[in-house]
Amino acid sequence: MKATKKNVWSEVKRYIVITLALLVMVFGWTAFLIPNHVLGGGVSGIATLIFYATGISTGISVFVINGILVLISLKVLGPSFGIKTVYSIIVSSVFFFFLQRWITDPMLAGEIKPFVEEKILAAILGGGLAGLAIGVAFTQGGSTGGTDIIAMMICKYRNISQGRVILLIDIVIISCSYFVIENDKIQAIIYGFVVMGVCSYCIDLVLTGNKQSVQAFIFTSEPEKVADRIANDMHRGVTMINGTGWYTKHEGPIVMVVAHKRESQQILRIVKEIDPRAFMTMNTVMGAYGKGFEQIRR
Repeated sequence: MKATKKNVWSEVKRYIVITLALLVMVFGWTAFLIPNHVLGGGVSGIATLIFYATGISTGISVFVINGILVLISLKVLGPSFGIKTVYSIIVSSVFFFFLQRWITDPMLAGEIKPFVEEKILAAILGGGLAGLAIGVAFTQGGSTGGTDIIAMMICKYRNISQGRVILLIDIVIISCSYFVIENDKIQAIIYGFVVMGVCSYCIDLVLTGNKQSVQAFIFTSEPEKVADRIANDMHRGVTMINGTGWYTKHEGPIVMVVAHKRESQQILRIVKEIDPRAFMTMNTVMGAYGKGFEQIRR
């Protein structure tokens, strides 16, 4: 019974985090992007184009477009993901509907001169907030809907960055602003690309920061003790590699271990406690796949 309550509370916390992430994302759009006529990507970008062209609320368009895409996600990504996606669509649509009514003027209006700098800052702030929020939603197993669904479906079967997938899709969406925005068409597209780049970078920053791994080579006079501590305390696999110090001509094992970046400080503490005179190198690896890390996908 206790385990069940713990699981329920864990799931509730996930939904709370997703809700806050959606609020931050929508605020970035309604406070910085939409009032400044700076377009981003995704379904929010399509909905914003519709708003510019027809005046239909962005929240309504977001709900309708995402409603179509969620039917696909239910089949490909499973019902668990679908529930979170439906929740995200409803909540983000409500946030868009109300925040767009409350925030009618650009957040930075009249604060920064010249006008071009104001637009650039709006693009950076809006895109950054949206990207960070999407990344956080991804880490909780959720989605903000739209092109996020497409990205997660592709990443389910391919080892490719989710931010990169969204980046490619958004190029097409932002380019369409040329046919909707009346003034400064090229400038609007450039600002849109700034939003797209910042958003994609922030998504990857959150996701790779959460999964980044390191590879450590440890040269020590107590290799067995270091290996035992890492294996027992951290439950990480350790490999012994035979090596020879060319200066001393001394042969001995080199301890090699791969771990999450957040565990690197624990490795350093273990090595220092056992052998303060040990020599150690630590490198960031592009990816770590297999047991204890990312699943290998085709």
